[in-house]
Amino acid sequence: MYSHDDGNKPADRPRYHRYNFLSAPAILFLAVINARATSAFPTPLSHRPLSVKGGSHSINHKSISGCSSYAGFKDCTEFPSNGRRSMSSVILQAYQKEQKEFQRSLLEAKIANDIKSTNVKEEKQRNEVVAKQIDQEKEELRDAAKEVKEAAKGVSKSAKNLGGAVISNTTEVIEAVQEVSQSAKNLGGAFISRVPILFTRLCTLLATSQMRNDILRRRKYYVSDWTDAFKKKRQVIPAVLFLYFACLAPAVSFGTISSEITNGSMGVVEFLLGSGFAGMLYSIFCGQPMAFVAPTGLTLAFISGLFRFCKLSDLPFFPVYAWVGLWTSAFMTLLGLIGASKLIRFCTRFTDEVFNGMLSVNFLYEAFSSLRRNFVHANPMNLTMPFVALSMALGTFFGTMKVVKFEATKFFSSNVRKIIKNFGPVSMILLFTLLNLLPWAQKFHVPTLSVPDTLQLAGGRSFLVGLKDIPVNIRLLCAFPACLLTCLFFMDQNISVRLVNNPDNKLKKGAAYNLDMVALGMITGVLSIFGLPWMCGATVQSMNHVRAMAETELNEETNQMEITEVTETRLTGFIIHAMLASTVLLLPVIKNIPIPVVSGVFLFLGRKLMTGNTFFQRITDGFAERARLPDKNPIHLLGRKKMNIYTGVQVLCLLGLFGFKQIPSITIFFPVMIGVLMSIRAFVLPKFFNEEEFDALGDQTPQIKRSKSTMTSDAVVQKGLQC
Repeated sequence: MYSHDDGNKPADRPRYHRYNFLSAPAILFLAVINARATSAFPTPLSHRPLSVKGGSHSINHKSISGCSSYAGFKDCTEFPSNGRRSMSSVILQAYQKEQKEFQRSLLEAKIANDIKSTNVKEEKQRNEVVAKQIDQEKEELRDAAKEVKEAAKGVSKSAKNLGGAVISNTTEVIEAVQEVSQSAKNLGGAFISRVPILFTRLCTLLATSQMRNDILRRRKYYVSDWTDAFKKKRQVIPAVLFLYFACLAPAVSFGTISSEITNGSMGVVEFLLGSGFAGMLYSIFCGQPMAFVAPTGLTLAFISGLFRFCKLSDLPFFPVYAWVGLWTSAFMTLLGLIGASKLIRFCTRFTDEVFNGMLSVNFLYEAFSSLRRNFVHANPMNLTMPFVALSMALGTFFGTMKVVKFEATKFFSSNVRKIIKNFGPVSMILLFTLLNLLPWAQKFHVPTLSVPDTLQLAGGRSFLVGLKDIPVNIRLLCAFPACLLTCLFFMDQNISVRLVNNPDNKLKKGAAYNLDMVALGMITGVLSIFGLPWMCGATVQSMNHVRAMAETELNEETNQMEITEVTETRLTGFIIHAMLASTVLLLPVIKNIPIPVVSGVFLFLGRKLMTGNTFFQRITDGFAERARLPDKNPIHLLGRKKMNIYTGVQVLCLLGLFGFKQIPSITIFFPVMIGVLMSIRAFVLPKFFNEEEFDALGDQTPQIKRSKSTMTSDAVVQKGLQC
């Protein structure tokens, strides 16, 4: 029965009071459904509640007096309307489903928040462990220094006793001498045993997390870096033979030029020894073994400028050279330890392409200059030799290009095509060298490599440089040119290694830029002490090393060969440079290689480096029909005019770099030009191009990314709610 008071108590709830969680539209919807259900299934008159006016209670029909489906009904055995009951169950099921989904979303957000909290705790624990290790290393450093200090005090005390013994008694002299000897042994033992530990601990304290991450990343692959080469012997052997000549040609060429520039102070033998030993050390200690170090035109230009400065200032060349190299070694090692290589990310693709293009053009320029000298120095009435030399150079170039591309042809089987592609470049060099040795070809007098007959350093000097041959103030002033050389090495090394680590090359073992910097810094110090030429990242040789060790396949859409896998190994680099260093024992044999063949190799290396440079591709695309270009070409997104403006700026920068390099008196300041390129990209081009256009050109602007550990709690909660 229904019951209510005379107005003091609130009226009974409506019959849909169980659905009060629904919104107003849902209640309205229920009301409409209720009305329709009532009209469709009217309640019999006998079941309708009766009310007594004037009383304090409303009395229902006795046939339903026992029901309690809603307020006041109990043990209902018969519901008045089946339609109303089915609708109620549907709504109740929907409500339960939404409640479950809502609870699940809350649970997922809570799990995400817990995971984030766990990550933050783990990061905090790792930082605490590192801090404890650093404190422990500091304590060991202090203990070792204390031990050395105590040993030194013992020597001093023994020396005093020796002096007193000499005055007092001759017998005690022997005992005092023995005591001094024993103390000296203790000092020497402490020095020998503790100084390496001190140096190691000091480097560990200076090393940042970036440097430690580089070491940890490459340490697990170090053994496989040597053993993987034995799995691809058919690929390794031809790669070693070809890259030997590819590294020999620049070493001999730059050595010949250096001998002329430095008045014979540094020649071919020094460049062969420097290239060989530096390459072997780099392949052992570097982070990215696919990269090579070698003499470059920029390094040679710096050496030339330093030699002119020493000659004008009446200073001995080799002591100044050694101290500049030692300062550079210290700066490079310090930059690697503090993780400065991360700054190279601000050097965008704009700068990479221009710098890469300058290296390609420089190789082509050196090759054509060598061929031009044959015409200049030849008898105008007899130009047979220059034309024969030109034919040999072009034959080496085109023959090498053809055999390298032979893998993409349809002839023979895939294994035969791969063998021809691998051994082809070496075969071309040997073919034209043997051709020049034939009796009928000797009468043309084609010039060959100019190398000494015996192993001897230029001028007959000793291997070690006299570091004390210049005053202390000059040694300190050598730090200023060392800063310029450090900038040059920093840019050249990191740009070369970054091109090797390009995602298009499909390398899998990871990069280690800071470890590469430290390795190059230490190698620079060793070369400086022995008076050997400096080495830095060689982009041309490095990229050809990657391609020689790569597995390729033909892309039917672009009709170009694409890299599918690269065998990353240290063994090839070590063997190549070991052969290069041992070349000094085969100087009479090397003299038979014609210079035009070396020029042909230079043409091939320069042209090969242009292959992956989109800068040169955009130059040709600027004159191509728009409909024949791929859909992803920048010309479809930017338009021909704007793309050509961007490419034109790069062409002007390339001409400026190349012209700057051709002026010997200012070449020492070449690193400044790299900074100019970065400034043009950072401050000038953004005024004419927006970020979407830079993305279309593949030249994304570097952004300073926030660390995940710096996310606020609100951001974490928001991210959890979004889950």
